[in-house]
Amino acid sequence: MIRIVTLNRFPVKSLRGHGLPAAQMLTEGIARDRGWMVIDRDGVFLTQRQCPRMATLSAQLTESGICLADANNDVLNVAFPAADARISIRVWKDDFAALDAGDAAAQWISSRISVPVRLVAFDPTHTRLCSKAYAKDSGAHTQFADGFPVLVTNQASLDDLNARINTGAKIGMDRFRANVVIDGLEAWDEDHLDTITCGGVILQLVKPCVRCITTTTDQITGLRMGEEPLNTLARFRNNPDMGGVIFGMNAIVLATGTLRVGDPIEVTYRF
Repeated sequence: MIRIVTLNRFPVKSLRGHGLPAAQMLTEGIARDRGWMVIDRDGVFLTQRQCPRMATLSAQLTESGICLADANNDVLNVAFPAADARISIRVWKDDFAALDAGDAAAQWISSRISVPVRLVAFDPTHTRLCSKAYAKDSGAHTQFADGFPVLVTNQASLDDLNARINTGAKIGMDRFRANVVIDGLEAWDEDHLDTITCGGVILQLVKPCVRCITTTTDQITGLRMGEEPLNTLARFRNNPDMGGVIFGMNAIVLATGTLRVGDPIEVTYRF
């Protein structure tokens, strides 16, 4: 049986996420996933690619916004910004407005990662469309995710990857920061899936996910742990068309609803 084994939400892009027993899946992905983001002094998005210490910070959603926490359990409650707090920001090649969360949040994060930053929330009046090269005319959109609303990974693929790593190091699925982890497929079968259907939710897998240096970062300590899994992935998962090594599939949401850990899923293939 193919089933969901993990659901993850990341309230702030590139900060530590948390597991969910059930998740409301909207067109833009799991509700309130990556709805906040850290930016540098130029308004450009900042992630663990540049600042691995972001992994040591976490965020929980509250009724009025989010609660940030560091490794010492020092916390800061941040209210959702007002509509007049718009500033210009950039995610990859997308330039648009977001809502600045204020000086207290900026100072709190900056002091913990030793980089001057601001915290922003996604402007709910804005629609950030996914690339039509992959999403076609579906109208798929996302918030601050790199490009697509959902990232799906396969537990069997991780098991196979770990078996191939000759250093003896074992890589956890948290290094890949997936929203939906499934089990019951053969290793790497996710490459060929067209759709995943579960509880009325339909996800369409549209693009392999190219992996970066974030996968080498311990998601608890924020330390770079060497060259794995990138070295091993480079031996058998390099995709020249995508420009790098791949693990997992980006997906768009064709039908919304609720997903639950343990739910069985149905899949269709592209061939």
